[in-house]
Amino acid sequence: MTKLLRGFFFCAAAQEPNYDEAEVVSYTLPDPLVMSDGSPVATAEDWTAKRRPELLELFGREMYGVMPGVDRSRLAFETLRTDPVAFDGKATFKEVRIYFDAPNPAPKLDLLIAIPNKAEKPVPAFLLLNFQGNHTTDSDPWISISDNTEGNHTRGVNGEERRGYKKDRYPFEMIIDRGYALATAYYEDIDPDFDDQRQNGVHPLFAEFEKNVPEESRAATITAWAWGLSRALDCLETIPEIDAARVAVVGHSRLGKTSLWAGANDPRFAAVISNDSGCGGAALTRRNFGETIETINRTFPHWFCPKYKTYVGRTEELPIDQHELIALIAPRPVYVASASEDLWADPTGEYLSAYNADSVYRLLGTEGIGGAPAEPPEVDTPVGAVIHYHRRTGKHNLSEYDWAQYLDFADEYLPKKN
Repeated sequence: MTKLLRGFFFCAAAQEPNYDEAEVVSYTLPDPLVMSDGSPVATAEDWTAKRRPELLELFGREMYGVMPGVDRSRLAFETLRTDPVAFDGKATFKEVRIYFDAPNPAPKLDLLIAIPNKAEKPVPAFLLLNFQGNHTTDSDPWISISDNTEGNHTRGVNGEERRGYKKDRYPFEMIIDRGYALATAYYEDIDPDFDDQRQNGVHPLFAEFEKNVPEESRAATITAWAWGLSRALDCLETIPEIDAARVAVVGHSRLGKTSLWAGANDPRFAAVISNDSGCGGAALTRRNFGETIETINRTFPHWFCPKYKTYVGRTEELPIDQHELIALIAPRPVYVASASEDLWADPTGEYLSAYNADSVYRLLGTEGIGGAPAEPPEVDTPVGAVIHYHRRTGKHNLSEYDWAQYLDFADEYLPKKN
């Protein structure tokens, strides 16, 4: 299909982003514990049976697009090859191909899995999508080069030249040494990251499900990526060395938006981690700080459903905000992280989103954000409990510091066997 838009065009009349806290206008957040009809959510049963389904429906209809179902009879998993002595024998690499529409060979997703050899099995795992191909996550020549090298982050660059290009974001040995598996896959194998009018990737598989879904609320690209993460979890459920009941889904930037939406929809994810996810992820939309509904929909029109674009210029009419997305993960552990120099992603808005999800976690009997203050914490000072947060020094990135906090978090809230 012809690529209609890469997502890098700006309107000359676009409003300059606001980076001044003094310029944030007064706003009122919707209360996650009040139904759309104004009735209170008084009990855990009210949340589970009424409010949670209502919020999930609102996020699907108004923002991301409705999450499609899955025909599990069409899923197939094929172990392509195995390396039992990766990282000098510390781990076993597996490459497993997921067929979304078997017996058709495409669309497919190649999952790279590193499993610690010495840890007692089954082991917990981190699952995340990568931006530039599995071969970019580590320099090991054994790792197959991802097929699609013409995607948004890899176009025009030979795959071999990118081997290990982003290995700093995927510290396999650090994770393996702590007793966790790491599973990753190239995100554009699920759906290409450009505006193709929903013609490529997994979108054609949704046609039957979406017959009764209004066109303005059909699955956009973030929903497609989140759907693919759930299929990766389906695959991990078939691997005996992995404890699929203890899988944390992780995402950075646009894929941090995706991890939150995946975790909200699929309660099988034992924990959810959002790294620098910003607008449309963890950051509160109503703050209009840094990236906004206007800029994100103009730059990346394929990420969200058409209905979301109707809220440009009328953010206050949006019936939801991102603290309620985090609340949809409750009572499972969630970690939201920011970077001090990443003002585009609005670190303060990300913290306030986590903070304002606390009431739902408390209703469901957890510690929530653990008494953390209303104001964001100091840089490099993680806070919280079942809801955790940090703002580290630096720029927009997934760093070793971030992973160190996620591993400590997983040790506490995603216990592994001793």
